[in-house]
Amino acid sequence: MLAVARALMLRPRLMLLDEPSFGLAPLVVRDLFGILGKINREDKVWILVVEQNAQLALELADQAYVIETGRIVMSGNAKDIANNEEIHKSYLSY
Repeated sequence: MLAVARALMLRPRLMLLDEPSFGLAPLVVRDLFGILGKINREDKVWILVVEQNAQLALELADQAYVIETGRIVMSGNAKDIANNEEIHKSYLSY
């Protein structure tokens, strides 16, 4: 959260976040992703997120890339990817 706040002080047009949920409690993660969505919509800041919590990332994203062993195996609209049966079985089923 502190890193995001510090980055926002510079008024960026693009923020790059690597595993922002790592080590955070689930409720804090939900709050953080809600704040990131608000920053994107209201402040017009583009956000590139690398995240292993695929379900949460797809809820936030407009565009998504599925990377497996260093290769992009699918890309496109995040909602389409979230609804893709193959992707859902491989990455989103618990």
